[in-house]
Amino acid sequence: MVREISAPELAARLADSAAGPLLLLDVREGWEWDIARIEGSVHMPMNLIPLRQGELPDGVTIVAICHHGVRSAHVAMYLQDVGFDDVLSLAGGVEAWASQVDPTMARY
Repeated sequence: MVREISAPELAARLADSAAGPLLLLDVREGWEWDIARIEGSVHMPMNLIPLRQGELPDGVTIVAICHHGVRSAHVAMYLQDVGFDDVLSLAGGVEAWASQVDPTMARY
């Protein structure tokens, strides 16, 4: 089962200096990344995750991010299946982030 985090919950977690480390893993395509992204995100398109998963650090919470939350849920499930312990999917993706946290973010 994939655990989700809402956009407001993620914003609060990012603002909390006492919270543990997070890796924001944006799994969208390059053209999507060019339009809008959450500051501090690492871009790794979904189709490259199996090839590049070794680049992901252990011991941090990984928050997978896509446009609406579907691809990120699939990536989160995959990462859990290959042994990553603490993986979340951003519910509603960058669309939710733009509508609930950062209205200045470009939308598509």
